[in-house]
Amino acid sequence: MNQVPTSTRRSFLAASGAALAGVTGASAATPSRRPRVAAVYTVCTHRSHANVILENFLESYPFNGKQTDPGVDLVSLYSDQQPAGDMTPSIVKGYGIPHYDTIREALCCGGDKLAVDAVLSIGEHGSYPRNELGQVQYPRKRFWDAIVAVMKDSDRFVPVFNDKHLSFDWDEAKAMYQQSQELGIPLLAGSSVPLAQRRPELELPVGSEFSEAVSIHGGPVESYDFHGLEVLQSIVEARRGHETGLASVEFLSGADVWKAADEGRWSEELAQSAIAREYGRAIDIRKALPGEGVVEPHCLLLNYRDGLQATVLKLGASSKRWNVACRLKRSAKIHSTAYYVGPWNNRNLFKALSHAIQQTFIQQKAVYPSERTLFVTGVLEASMRSRKAKQVIETPHLDLSYAARDFSAMREMGASWKIVTEDVPEPQTEFSPWGTAKVPE
Repeated sequence: MNQVPTSTRRSFLAASGAALAGVTGASAATPSRRPRVAAVYTVCTHRSHANVILENFLESYPFNGKQTDPGVDLVSLYSDQQPAGDMTPSIVKGYGIPHYDTIREALCCGGDKLAVDAVLSIGEHGSYPRNELGQVQYPRKRFWDAIVAVMKDSDRFVPVFNDKHLSFDWDEAKAMYQQSQELGIPLLAGSSVPLAQRRPELELPVGSEFSEAVSIHGGPVESYDFHGLEVLQSIVEARRGHETGLASVEFLSGADVWKAADEGRWSEELAQSAIAREYGRAIDIRKALPGEGVVEPHCLLLNYRDGLQATVLKLGASSKRWNVACRLKRSAKIHSTAYYVGPWNNRNLFKALSHAIQQTFIQQKAVYPSERTLFVTGVLEASMRSRKAKQVIETPHLDLSYAARDFSAMREMGASWKIVTEDVPEPQTEFSPWGTAKVPE
């Protein structure tokens, strides 16, 4: 078992709980009683999503440069698997939080009725089979069904956070979303990346008219395409007329990516601008990116119902690469930025995400639309079908409309990285959001 952190959630609360109203994350809507949260997850190994989310529920963490109290109490755990190195026993021992054998027991805290005010559902990592499209069949829908069953039996419906996309299967995802609407379950879902600092800062007016957009990542097919899609969608969903859905998607790889660019099917100029934001200089994206060797590119060509053309492009092999560029109608100007994830690779992305989750639980309302992730889930599944079939996939089922909401208050604007700098070593203890950085008074 790894070292248990000495500064536990309880010791932090004893020192600063009375000052909660003065800590980032407190809200006028903060209830008199701190919401009780159950965590349902696949595994909690080092750097798994459960690890990097739960550490910000167990300890204070930096958000926009301030020591931020979670504002909620983690009171029960359920793990679907416990492989070697799983941290669940350390949480139980170090924080006194009970672990249960079933989701029902975790949500009822060993009793007969729902005994929590919100649920973290983290269905990422662990050993699960793949389907014919190459997607890992994470048990997000199974988790959801078990969670909702308890709520129905107790006739009480509380907020749920679903990590990443809703499901590998569109029908499952649609059923989850519809059930959340029918039962009045506040549902937050999706990626951490749209909440990262934008360098340079990029703010486009609500109601902008986009002609084309490109989102770039440097990770694997499907799992990182999801994040690239969420980054893209978080930018373009606020366009004039809001989101109205996708008409078709096509997956291309290798030389076909560059052939499509030569044919004008996506803008290489936008991609060059986005990559230049990352390196601070012009980079030839058709060559190996500096220090990364030759890596086969792939892309998702998106044809929106309102005429917007967009691309999610995989370039190179950096897991920290998140860039976006777009052009508005009737303007030649390119708007572009690179998303900075902070030190420790992508680990610190989950601080802003944890804050958004906590605010959803406290306010009893999703702080940005779950429709974004429903839409992205459908686009991702269709793109994987295109990859397998090697053809354009029409998407009449993605005739989805929703309005964007301002989520700027949930974004990290960069002040945290003046405290937790690149020189601060990543902590090797299991739950240490600040590392060795000096916590501000």
